[in-house]
Amino acid sequence: MDHGDVILRFQDVSFHYDHNKPILKGASFSIRENAKLTIMGQNGAGKSTIFKLLTKEMKPQEGELHMKKGTTIGIARQVMTHADMEKTVREFFESAFADTKYDIERDIARVLEVVHLVAPLTKKISEFSGGQKARLLLAFAIIQEPDILLLDEPTNNLDRQGIDHLTGFLVMYEKTCIVISHDAAFLNSFTHGVLHLDAHTHTVEQYVGDYFDVVEQIASQIEREQRQNARMEKDIQDQKDKINFFSHKGGKMRKLASKMRAGVEEAEENKVEVRRDDKTIPPFTIDATPFPKPLVQISSVTVIKGHKPMKKKVTLTVRRRHRVLVTGPNGIGKSSLLEAMVNGTEKGAVLDTDAVVGYYRQDFSGLPMDKTVYEILEEAMEKPDKQAVFATAARFLLPGDKVQSKAVALSEGQKGLLCFARFMLQKPSLLILDEPTNHINFRHIPVIAEALNEYEGGMILVSHDQEFVDKITMDEELNLGAL
Repeated sequence: MDHGDVILRFQDVSFHYDHNKPILKGASFSIRENAKLTIMGQNGAGKSTIFKLLTKEMKPQEGELHMKKGTTIGIARQVMTHADMEKTVREFFESAFADTKYDIERDIARVLEVVHLVAPLTKKISEFSGGQKARLLLAFAIIQEPDILLLDEPTNNLDRQGIDHLTGFLVMYEKTCIVISHDAAFLNSFTHGVLHLDAHTHTVEQYVGDYFDVVEQIASQIEREQRQNARMEKDIQDQKDKINFFSHKGGKMRKLASKMRAGVEEAEENKVEVRRDDKTIPPFTIDATPFPKPLVQISSVTVIKGHKPMKKKVTLTVRRRHRVLVTGPNGIGKSSLLEAMVNGTEKGAVLDTDAVVGYYRQDFSGLPMDKTVYEILEEAMEKPDKQAVFATAARFLLPGDKVQSKAVALSEGQKGLLCFARFMLQKPSLLILDEPTNHINFRHIPVIAEALNEYEGGMILVSHDQEFVDKITMDEELNLGAL
């Protein structure tokens, strides 16, 4: 694609929330008009922070951010704010503009068509499903027709049809687009380059090429740097051995050893700082508390068709080692069914109150955000064990400083990993999982799938990630769209 002038430039930008824990250190890169870029980096590396700097929600402590005069920015955020939940569809889109827009009905219809959603203008945002809210958030950004479109995990909660529709729109989109996503196949379909955030050095490197090509470039670079350092370390050790030998000989030999030490020090300074690839969580096991009785008995469910709830008869029993995949299009009522089941408000889906239930909500509303990671994990255990808490947290890439942080301070990806850490300590009899791959780095997903496939409790799963689902042996499918 023919890219235009530079529209955005970071110049030696540094940012931190805590002075001792930098997010960015001297980040410098530029983005041209019409470019489509991915921001890549492990959970907590600072991807969302870059978006906050772009939207001026945050300011850098050092360096400058230059933007072409008159440039507008629109962002499709990951989750709806509480303030937006009570707005109608019309009010939600009206809030995208500072001034009254008299032809807004036409524009709303246009952007809803783009995101493939039918949404009555008088319906409240809170009444939509997670997938429908994701489409509304995307439409909210698009309706502003921004010069730079920022997309934060835009495929979360979208079904295959929704992802395909979004991909087609982005391929044809004629302005600048910057995307944060863990959906590798989605990214590879339209991006021109990658901004790679290194969580260890807190620097940003810019790569040209599609997503898979860049991942390969980074892996090759790591391999080259490791080989170069291995050779240098061998040479340095040889020199050190000679220095040790000469320093005990006295006279000219001792002087030679002194000169050689200076050379070794210079060689050690010239060693390449090897880029460390994104860490992947190690294999883990979720033990299941034995439960001999039926975990869930379902005789009817509520489905949403034409924006109206309908009762449908179903005969389904979930026991230990029994796994059910709940499917259906966005808005049919999948998430609502899981939540009503857990809350006891779905009379036709009865959950045994004695069962130990691990519930993964797609919006993490089940996590007490005002509590620390340590408190959340400790409360999941039958008997508190400080060592087990820290060890489990570290296993899910939540080191000591994160353990003392409140859940609200974690990135969305870290919140997802915290949920699985909690399951390890909780040992649930039943797992109820609503889009458990949302926000999770794609490197971790096969590890999580393996753990779920080995889990011996009952399981009810909702997921639009077909590759993930294919890795788990499911016993039964409950297709709400076919009822």
